Amino acid sequence: MTLKAPNCDRPVRLALALGLALVVGVSWGVPVVGPTAVQAQIVTADTPARGVPTSRGEIMLSFAPVVRKVAPAVTNIYSRKIERRRARSPLFDDPFFRHFFGKNFGSGGQIRERVRTSLGSGVIVDPLGLIVTNFHVVVGADKIRVVLSDRREFDAKIVLADKRTDLAVLKIDAKGELLPHLTINDSDALQVGDLVLAIGNPFGVGQTVTSGIVSALARTTVGVTDFSFFIQTDAAINPGNSGGALVTMDGGLVGINSAIYSRTGGSMGIGFAVPSAMVRAVLAGVSRGRVVRPWFGAVTQRVTAKLARSLGLDPPRGVLVNKVQADGPAAVGGLQVGDVITAINGLNVNDPEGLRFRIATLPVGGSARLDVLRRQRKLRLAVALSPPPEIPPRQETAITGANPLHGASVANLSPALADDISMAQDLTGVVIVKVESRSFAGRAGLRRRDIIRAVNGLKIVDVGGLVQILARFDGTGRWRLTLERKGQTMTLAIGG
Repeated sequence: MTLKAPNCDRPVRLALALGLALVVGVSWGVPVVGPTAVQAQIVTADTPARGVPTSRGEIMLSFAPVVRKVAPAVTNIYSRKIERRRARSPLFDDPFFRHFFGKNFGSGGQIRERVRTSLGSGVIVDPLGLIVTNFHVVVGADKIRVVLSDRREFDAKIVLADKRTDLAVLKIDAKGELLPHLTINDSDALQVGDLVLAIGNPFGVGQTVTSGIVSALARTTVGVTDFSFFIQTDAAINPGNSGGALVTMDGGLVGINSAIYSRTGGSMGIGFAVPSAMVRAVLAGVSRGRVVRPWFGAVTQRVTAKLARSLGLDPPRGVLVNKVQADGPAAVGGLQVGDVITAINGLNVNDPEGLRFRIATLPVGGSARLDVLRRQRKLRLAVALSPPPEIPPRQETAITGANPLHGASVANLSPALADDISMAQDLTGVVIVKVESRSFAGRAGLRRRDIIRAVNGLKIVDVGGLVQILARFDGTGRWRLTLERKGQTMTLAIGG
C-alpha cells in the first residue's frame, strides 16, 4: 500500500510495523522561553499536572525505572508457517499440450515445502499467560514461539484472532507461575505531547526501548485496519516491533504498536499504535472465542466546512446522519436522518471512522450516550448496544452448474454477516463470501464481497431466488450480471 506524503510527490509506503530502534541517550537542548513554569502548566481537577524540564537536574532524569517495570512483560514472538505447493512446468498450462494430452495434463508433480518465518513482539496482559500481539504477526502460523525477557521460551496457541483490528490474543502455559504483566491504561486520557516509550524486538536484535511523545490522536486515515483510529507517536518503530507495547510514564499500556509511515520501511518518526480501548474490547471476546461488536444501525458522513455552513455549525464538527435502519438501535433510541452526532459518552466524534471506533469499543448489552444537534438544538439520546442480528439467515450456498457463478459461495446479507466479512452493516442482498481462484467465477473476475443485484435483468433478492434464476438459464451461452462492488454498480457480460 502506498500513500502520498504532504507536499511530496514521492510515494510513501505504509508498512506494518515490526520493530523499534535502540535508545542510546536522551537529552533536551531547547531552553524554556516565554511563560514561567507555573504559567506553562494547565491543571484541572481531573487532569494530572504536566510541565517541561526547568532545571539541569530535571533534564538528567532517566526512564530506567519505567523500563525496569515494563520490560519483563514484553515478549518476542517467532512464528513459522509451512507453505506447500506443487512444482509445475510452464508447459502444463500451454493450450497446445492440453489439447493433445487432456485437461488433466500436468495435474501431478512434486510437492515442495517452504518454511516462512516472521518475528514480532507481544505484551503479557494477564499473569496467567495471555499475550496481546498483532494479527499480522501470527496469521496462518503453524507454530508460534514466545520468548520472555529472561530468555525462557514457550509454545503459544492463538485463542482469539481479530483481523479487523489487527489484534490477536495468545496463551502460553507457565505451569501455574504468575508472569509479569502490564496494567491497561485508558488511552482516552492521553494528550498530544505526552511522553511515551515503545518496547519491542526490532530486526530480531532483541528487546529495545525508544522514547518519544504522542504526536497525534484519533488518526483515522491510516487504513491498516477496518477500525482506523490510531495513536501516532514519534518513538522509533522498525520492522520487528509489531505487537510491542506503547506505555506511559507510569508503566501502563496505552497502545499496541502496529504500523509505520515510511519511504524505506524503516522508522521516519511516524508510527501508529492501536489504542488500549480497542485492546480491552478484543480481550473481552476471549471468553467466547470471538469479538462481538455492537450494532449501531445508522450511516453517517463527515461534516465538511461547506456542509457545516448549510447546517449552521461553526466551527464544523461531528458527523451527519444520512441513513437510519428501521428497527435498529439508533432508530429505537430516537436518532433521525439529518441529526449531527458530536460526541459519544462525552468523547468527541469528528468522522465516521471515529464513530465506528467508539461504538466498537463499547460492550454489547450496555448503552451509548449520544450528544446530538438537531436543527441547532442540543439533544442527548441513549442508544442500546445490541449484537448485530442475523436476519435474514445467511443460507450460505456453494454455486455449481453451467453458469458464471460456478465456484463461488453466496449468502444473504445481514448485519451479523456484514460485520463478519467487514462490510457496512446497512447493506442487503446476496453477497459472494468465497471464490475459488481457478473456478469459472474466479476467472470471470468475481470477487469476495461482490453483491449480486441482478442476473440477466432479473432482480436478486435472496439466495433461494438466485439459485432458481441460475437454474432457469443453466447452459445458456450469454450471461449479464449486475454487481455492486465497493458502492459502485457494474455490469459483467459473459459468453456469446
